[in-house]
Amino acid sequence: QVQLVESGGGLVQPGGSLRLSCAASGFTLDAYAMGWYRQAPGKARELVATITTDTGTTNYADSVEGRFTISGDNAKNTVYLQMNNLEPEDTAVYICNADFVVLHYWGQGTQVTVSS
Repeated sequence: QVQLVESGGGLVQPGGSLRLSCAASGFTLDAYAMGWYRQAPGKARELVATITTDTGTTNYADSVEGRFTISGDNAKNTVYLQMNNLEPEDTAVYICNADFVVLHYWGQGTQVTVSS
């Protein structure tokens, strides 16, 4: 069965860094893209970053461009989100997504809290 398991969240001070991991399993074919979304309490889920599996093309939300980097390791079936220079506004549950165009799979999320 398809599973997406996130890890790497935690509490960090402003300006700090975290690296999130999403381990994927149960796929019998490649997703079109993998991505990270986030959702803060009382707010809608928003796109953070995506990466296509064929060309490695990346896309970032304006709010994280230059601070976050999405990457993948095919051998480990894992996608990463390196987050640098974190800001309090980055506080949210970060959720991994596997995009098969007509069907999406979601992980359970990992909490990131940025606070002094």
